[in-house]
Amino acid sequence: MSVLIDSEIDNLLETTSRSFYPTLKYLPKKIRGQIGLLYLLARVADTIADSKAGETEVLIRALTDYNEVAQGRSTELPDLTDLADIQTNPDEGELLRNVQKVVHALQIYDEGDRHRILECLEVIVGGQILDLQRFGIAKEGGTISTLNSEDELDDYAYRVAGCVGVFWTKMSLAHIISLPKDKEERFFENGIRFGKALQMINILRDIPEDLRFGRCYIPGPSLEKYGLTPDDLLNSNNIGRFRPLYDTYLDLTSEHLDAAVEYIRMIPERQFRLKAASMLPVLIGQRTVNLLREGNILDSDEKIKVTRDEMKGYFKKLLRALIIPGGVQRLLAKNKKV
Repeated sequence: MSVLIDSEIDNLLETTSRSFYPTLKYLPKKIRGQIGLLYLLARVADTIADSKAGETEVLIRALTDYNEVAQGRSTELPDLTDLADIQTNPDEGELLRNVQKVVHALQIYDEGDRHRILECLEVIVGGQILDLQRFGIAKEGGTISTLNSEDELDDYAYRVAGCVGVFWTKMSLAHIISLPKDKEERFFENGIRFGKALQMINILRDIPEDLRFGRCYIPGPSLEKYGLTPDDLLNSNNIGRFRPLYDTYLDLTSEHLDAAVEYIRMIPERQFRLKAASMLPVLIGQRTVNLLREGNILDSDEKIKVTRDEMKGYFKKLLRALIIPGGVQRLLAKNKKV
């Protein structure tokens, strides 16, 4: 039974996580399955939360009921058929139709790993519910709401991604590596900032899409300091006024990525797979930040992202860096400046 579940779960991972799947393949086998399963469990929750139809309370209830079953506090999964049918991404619809298999796959792992997975999922779902309570269901053409403070932005980045850094770190320490106790705290801190960096990139890259559905993750008070409103961000000609504020967030993201680089350096040299899996999102993140500095993020027609050819190039550079003494540090340093 577990082999069948593993095969089905891997297929769902490959179809729903095209950008994360290559990273997953680099991971050591001892933690690859657990991290992949958390991704799918979180992706189910994310797909529910981002559904663009129905009522906010219906989505919150579906998220809550789904999490209750995953956590083992209930046995009645919500019927997600209607939500599956409205997904514009057919792979996400298929994921919702197979939610029972995803939840059941938790039984493959021991109690310690299940606890680590579900601890992280609880934080993620809590963040998504809070997001729905703040913004409501994603609808085009409505009023644009903002976060109320920089603390709210940082908390959101932690809930949906920083906590994954904690999970990744716990899994690594439980199964792959050991560090002196005095270094573990720093390792966790860097892991949290690693996750926050990736979420900040998502936020800063997806501003036009989020605005279209009434959501602005740039805090309102921060916009006001620069004489801006959320509606001003709908006009690409306002990039000059927005750029100084936007650059502060890119600077913060770069600092988070620097912490991610330190995180990678703390991984023992012999752990090539763990280093590689950690390096790939950092390389892509650094490149994305550089592209965001150059482009006009308020122009919805200007798609700012790392191309597939660039991705393939990073795979090759990464493999070379891992076998050359000092190659990892040189590649990360060079990539940051490109």
